[in-house]
Amino acid sequence: MQISQKKCGDILTLLVQTERIDAASAIAFKDLIRNAAQTAPPRVILDLSKVTFVDSSGLGAIVNAKKALGPATRLDLCTLNGAVDKVFKLTRMDSVFDIYPGLDQALSDPSAV
Repeated sequence: MQISQKKCGDILTLLVQTERIDAASAIAFKDLIRNAAQTAPPRVILDLSKVTFVDSSGLGAIVNAKKALGPATRLDLCTLNGAVDKVFKLTRMDSVFDIYPGLDQALSDPSAV
């Protein structure tokens, strides 16, 4: 599991560099997010453009990431591919997270500051 980080002012973008967030990678994902959370700015955008599969463990890891960041940090998601988007809609997690079609839209949303 690899996640690349890029800081843009008060926004930290995390690009998941793997195709799957599942039971096999959920613990590593949580650890990487926990490390990023130690210096997290007020807003974090999780870019899932390379992720093609998320199971219940992966979904739990993403929810856990939101909790790990705490109430002072906003976690938004962007670029969910078809199957991943479907999982978020079926589980109604699309009402828990702000989800953007792409990173540019997430970065330029003035209401997200």
